[in-house]
Amino acid sequence: MPTTLHSGSAALDYIRPMSPPFTGKPRPGGAPPGAVTVRRGHRTLSRRRLLAFLGGAVAASRASSEGDAPPRPGEVAVGALLRDGSLQGLNGPSHRLRDFLGRPLIINVWASWCGPCRQEMASLERLAWRGNVPAFNIIGISTDDDDAAARRLLASTNATLDHFIDSHLQWETMLGASRLPLTVLVDAHGRVVDKVYGARQWDGPDAAKVIAKAFGGTHAAKPL
Repeated sequence: MPTTLHSGSAALDYIRPMSPPFTGKPRPGGAPPGAVTVRRGHRTLSRRRLLAFLGGAVAASRASSEGDAPPRPGEVAVGALLRDGSLQGLNGPSHRLRDFLGRPLIINVWASWCGPCRQEMASLERLAWRGNVPAFNIIGISTDDDDAAARRLLASTNATLDHFIDSHLQWETMLGASRLPLTVLVDAHGRVVDKVYGARQWDGPDAAKVIAKAFGGTHAAKPL
């Protein structure tokens, strides 16, 4: 069952282009899950991505009133195996999904215009560098229409994780990224174990519990 994270009374799973980093304080009136904004700064959303987010907003609205919504067409549900596919490199070479299997995998889906996405990136870096032998792989997938914007963000944050660009909505659809950020926990065989919607401090004690539940105690990183 996908996980939606909360801080206080405000869900952290909304989409708001060019928003400042999340402070942990509720916004007046709250932010609706999956809210859609047509423009990203001075860039207009492409038709295909706008339609995708509109569909996500409908699914999120149903989820908030009826519980978890069923997977969208093409989405791999929790408990099912991800399909192998190509990953176009942003800050390094391109790969295929299978290159990262053989050990558990954390996939973080983000966009440069998503404030909560930017807010949690540093914690994923710290998580990846904890310990001499990582117990799991961590990769990022950007849903930006403009790959240059994604590269600028990675350069400005000195990102060391492998990040990829989702140019054709392949991974956005397969992973079910109707809301951002989305973090998908995948076992060593490529089976989706959990989906976490919303920003999280991934090197903190709460996240350690989520990882331990998904991957087992031997794969859980100890919080600082």
